[in-house]
Parts: sequence; structure tokens; C-alpha cells
Amino acid sequence: MLSLIAGCAQTNYQNRTLFRDEYGLETHGRKTWFDHLVELDPGVSDCWVAPDYERHPPAKVAVLPFADRGNAQYVVDGISLTHRDDEAQADWAWTDGNRVRRALDGHIAAREFLVANLVQVDAVLSDHGIDTEQNLKQVSPQVLGKWLGVDAVVYGEVTHYEAFYALLISGWQVGASVQMVSTHDGEKLFTITYSRYAVNFVPAFDPLDVAINSGLSLLELRDVTLARAEEEATREIALRIPQSQKLINGLVEEALDDEAERAQASPPSLSANR
Repeated sequence: MLSLIAGCAQTNYQNRTLFRDEYGLETHGRKTWFDHLVELDPGVSDCWVAPDYERHPPAKVAVLPFADRGNAQYVVDGISLTHRDDEAQADWAWTDGNRVRRALDGHIAAREFLVANLVQVDAVLSDHGIDTEQNLKQVSPQVLGKWLGVDAVVYGEVTHYEAFYALLISGWQVGASVQMVSTHDGEKLFTITYSRYAVNFVPAFDPLDVAINSGLSLLELRDVTLARAEEEATREIALRIPQSQKLINGLVEEALDDEAERAQASPPSLSANR
């Protein structure tokens, strides 16, 4: 009888109120020790946050081009399986760095920050002749802030971007080192070095299973698995940036003020006059 009553009861979805408290804002998607154990992910992080971060959190952020610390080859078990020339290496270094950069940019944009468009960031840097990592480092954060109109810039380096395969175990390692620096005074606001292992392990107990599972394990080296490793690594990085209630309150006030100004500036509609 209770099951029948519960099944007949209808939930009034339309009257559910919006803008409620959201659970897990700082933890949802962030790995625990149990997740690392279950997924055989020995990835580690080294994170630091400025003690006075909450006093002046950056509202507008620009993610700068990432450098690639690898050799821009296709690497499996520490062995380069490709022999790319200098031009191809430059293209692949840009590709690897930009993949991780875009993933991090998306996760930061989902937070309370206003993130500068990557295409526009690259256009401004290119217009000022910034075409190498060395040239970029020679420009102070304060100058970059004026060029891009942001409160902070994010520097990044891809530290790991390689595959590993050992018959029954395979996967990708994606790691990055990231710094968020204020463009007002050049102070470091947030730094992190994070490495993520996307591991697939398929145990076997006889020669036939070993042969079959070795082939299945090799499928883990697909490009889509690499993209997932990029997403997970950058999500973990973005989640470690402190959430600022001061910044959220400021964005709310700014939005309401802008809306009030538009309402005063816009002429009354014909329907309102009628």
C-alpha cells in the first residue's frame, strides 16, 4: 500500500525554487585517497595559496599559453616512438600545451572568475611580438594585465604528457605546473604542481587471458583516454583554487548595478505605454 501511494504521488517539479545552496562546490570531482586507490592513480599534488588571497581575489583572469617540458614526441614507457623534425616538434609542443591549457581554462571559467577568451589572449600577445616562452617571461605581469585587461594571469607548464604500457597495465600520465599571479603588484596568488595517472589494469591468470587482456589494455592508449586524463588533471587543479565569497558578492552587486543602469537608460516599451 505504501509503495502504491508513493508511486501515485507526483512531484511538483515546476515549483522547485532556484538559486539554492549547492552541495560539494569545493569537493565534487576532486579525488579522495580512496579514488586514487581504486583507480590505481598515484598522482600527487603540491599546492600553495597566498595567505591574503581572500583580501584581493582576482575577478578577471587570463590563461596564458602553456610551455611543454617534454620532447614533443610520442612517448611510451619513456621511449620516443616518433622521430619528428623541429617544425613538427614545435607544432606538437604547442598542441600538447594548448590541450591542457584549454581544459584548465574551461574549468576556471566554470568558477566565479571572468576568463579572457583564449583566441583574444593569443591575438594580443602575438600583436606585441610574444611568440616564445622566453619572450613571454620577459614581460611583467603588470604589463600583461594592461594588455589583456585582467586582474591576474595564469602561467602553465606541461610537465608530463606520455603513455605507458606493460601488457596488463597501461595508461597516460598528464601533469602540469600552474601559477596564478596578480597583475596589480606581481604577487603570486596560487601555485600548484599536479600529476594525474589514467591507469587501466586488467588482471589475468593464464596465458590466454594474458594475451587477450594485453590487447584490451593496449586500447587504453586511445586519444579519448588522453583527453579524459587532461580533463581530470586540470579539474583537480581548478578545484584547488580557493573559492572567494568576496568575489562572488562583488559579481552579484555588479550584475544588479548594470541591470539597474540598463533599465534606466532604455526607453519604455509601447506595450508599457498602452
